Amino acid sequence: MERLQKVIAQAGVTSRRKAEQLILEGKVSVNGKIVRELGVKVNANKDDIEVSGVPIDREQPVYFLLYKPAGVISSVSDDKGRKVVTDFIEVEERIFPVGRLDYDTSGLILLTNDGEFANLLMHPKHTIDKVYVAKIKGVPTREQLKLLKEGIRLEDGKTAPAKVKLLSVNKKNQTSIVQLTIHEGRNRQVRRMFEALGYQVMKLKRERYGFLDLTGLTPGEFRPLKPIEVKHFREIAVTQKS
Repeated sequence: MERLQKVIAQAGVTSRRKAEQLILEGKVSVNGKIVRELGVKVNANKDDIEVSGVPIDREQPVYFLLYKPAGVISSVSDDKGRKVVTDFIEVEERIFPVGRLDYDTSGLILLTNDGEFANLLMHPKHTIDKVYVAKIKGVPTREQLKLLKEGIRLEDGKTAPAKVKLLSVNKKNQTSIVQLTIHEGRNRQVRRMFEALGYQVMKLKRERYGFLDLTGLTPGEFRPLKPIEVKHFREIAVTQKS
């Protein structure tokens, strides 16, 4: 038996917090009876649960790691007909990306049908490291690298402290390869951090998310997460808080 709001979230209908709101508003029924109280426990495999009159699907939770190529949308559909991340994983479950990577950014992205898991990882208070490698036009100074470490002031506020490593410099072409580790998930954050210092990002790749990396995968390939990996993500999301 599990709490009703958890079952709704795991079905990918909405977040756990939104599910609680829907219950309080009387929009959820169990076996034909409206439930308005939080804390009600249900059997996800036996009880008939409806949200706003629509039965929830009892999909088994699935979890995937995808090496997203550049030029792909981090969504389940695109009104312009461009490729989306779900095009690379053909499964019966209705999976969706956990967070997003920009259209021009490649690298590691997770997909699941477990709404609670996705919200747990994306919650701002959970400080899960994301490691990016950027090829930029120009060579940043030691002072500028220090600014990246301490936090850059953007239009939506100052970024949290980051880990920065200058990996290589091509003096002939005046380009640099910089590794940046952040735990926030703002829109186009890495690109905006470099742009704030006057550097154009030519290529960007997310090489690691938490303890996961892209070992053994090429762009467009994916693999399912192991149960121990899912369990470990739940543990670090709860223990690593800002």
